Amino acid sequence: MTAIDDEQAESEPRNGQDAQQRARMRELEAELERYRQASEDALQQLDWCIGYLHGSHRVPIARSLAHNRAFIRTRLLRRPEEPVPSQRAA
Repeated sequence: MTAIDDEQAESEPRNGQDAQQRARMRELEAELERYRQASEDALQQLDWCIGYLHGSHRVPIARSLAHNRAFIRTRLLRRPEEPVPSQRAA
């Protein structure tokens, strides 16, 4: 065996491992995107609830949910705070 043959023999398992790692990374990125989309959907539903409660004159409950929503966006999702629907309309 030559030095080139040895190098090729060593690189085959590495290439296989690299391909497995790339496939695993793609899986994890897809899973991350699913969770990100689910969190955005949940925040949109929460926005709707806040707007509904505000429109139904249940302002204290809407205010409390808006506070929770702001906490979720800023602390858990590490995103800037957005105004809730009742603040946008005002």
